[in-house]
Amino acid sequence: MLATANKAKLSLDIVTVLPGELRGRRSCIEYPCGAERRHSCKRAYPCDVTTYTMGIDRVESSDAELVRRVRTGDIGAYGVLVSRYRDRLGRYAIHMIGDREDAEEALQDSFVRAYRSLARCDDPARFGAWLYGILVNRCRTTGARAARRRRMFVRDADAMHGATHADQSERLEWTDAVDRALARLAPQYREAFLLKHVEDLEYDEIAELTGAGVSALKMRVKRAREQLQRYLREAEHV
Repeated sequence: MLATANKAKLSLDIVTVLPGELRGRRSCIEYPCGAERRHSCKRAYPCDVTTYTMGIDRVESSDAELVRRVRTGDIGAYGVLVSRYRDRLGRYAIHMIGDREDAEEALQDSFVRAYRSLARCDDPARFGAWLYGILVNRCRTTGARAARRRRMFVRDADAMHGATHADQSERLEWTDAVDRALARLAPQYREAFLLKHVEDLEYDEIAELTGAGVSALKMRVKRAREQLQRYLREAEHV
């Protein structure tokens, strides 16, 4: 049964509670990166930029410029792209698949596939959207396999660092309840909910990534919200 503090969360709309909870978890997926400074970005696209220091001036490289350099043989430029997108895409992969190792596999595979097929990226300025589409497809494939193993979602223990034992217990209890609720959603509902309310994409952007129509996506998100609310209320009485 959920603790009192966690029960209070159930009185709020699920979209008020869960997005911040899920965005706050780190991806737990690490990749080597260069010394360039990476900024966070609000959306999957248009992307943010990486800053290089040249004397007292700073030159910012866009995705389009980095893609152009990769196509001319600059492998290091692709490392910058990986560094730019790994955290956000890693977070989505973990929430979608539910297992860190499977998510890492899907993310690595996506970066490799993107590198090998970079010539087919028709609009380098929208590299982020193109890469996101590859990851969505890989998560579908990997997630189907992971679902058969019925694994639990990843916990980020660092998020509870410094809390009291009671706070840790309540936090872990709530994290478990959220993860179990997400895992119970049908893959297409979980995918739509995460892209809309956690990754903060517009419906037309999600449609471009998933191939589903906007009306169908709205229905999936609506049903995901309803089911999550129900699953979490059920957890209150367990």
